[in-house]
Amino acid sequence: MEIPYTYKARPDTGLYNAKVGIWLFLASEIMLFGALFSAYILLRVSAPAGFWPETALAWPRGLLNIPIGTFNTAVLITSSVTVVLAWASLNMNNFAKFRVYMVITVACALAFLGIKSFEYNDKFSHYVVRLKDGKALTGHIEVNGKHPGFWNFNDQWSVAKLAEQKIDKIKVELDPLRDSHGHVKHGAHHESREISVSDIVSLGSYTPATHPFFAVYFLITALHGLHVLGGALVLGYFAFPGAKM
Repeated sequence: MEIPYTYKARPDTGLYNAKVGIWLFLASEIMLFGALFSAYILLRVSAPAGFWPETALAWPRGLLNIPIGTFNTAVLITSSVTVVLAWASLNMNNFAKFRVYMVITVACALAFLGIKSFEYNDKFSHYVVRLKDGKALTGHIEVNGKHPGFWNFNDQWSVAKLAEQKIDKIKVELDPLRDSHGHVKHGAHHESREISVSDIVSLGSYTPATHPFFAVYFLITALHGLHVLGGALVLGYFAFPGAKM
């Protein structure tokens, strides 16, 4: 039994199954990410007033790297253009150009994931340290010469782990002071400080457990990253092993 309208379009609508299928897929994506962005908006507008991390549940500001995010957006837009050019090349029966554009598209996808891993590393290597006097400090930490990060997640630190290893002090390279909008204050600079572990109430890196902002940030960007990786694998298959199709 042959499935109708697989290769030929319906005469009444001009559509065939693959196009309807991709439209349904895009509709499901809009619902998925629409729900996640709605959750982000509701969490943000319901956050208490104040400046994070001094106010624990206030919404963090100024923690994302706008130039890197802008560049990554340009990379994605470029991949959108090259995949359309690949499709147009197939329509013109120019398989060589199709493969070139596909390789560029996959390269853009891998570049996007590489840049995103750099951003993740910055989050996993940043810590918020809460002290017994009520102060909260943010910055990179150094413990016995080790700097935690995305690529050495086993070196993540907690007060319990510091006590277990009988570590008395840690070094914190403090972030520059920011104003209420999250912008670095004029003339502000990094400052290194040694802190006694006995003065620390808690410390943790910028992970989903630290604040709802990071929970939403990692959920949305990681899900998007999985989409990009899946797309790169499929397009790479079309360009090389699946070229016989």
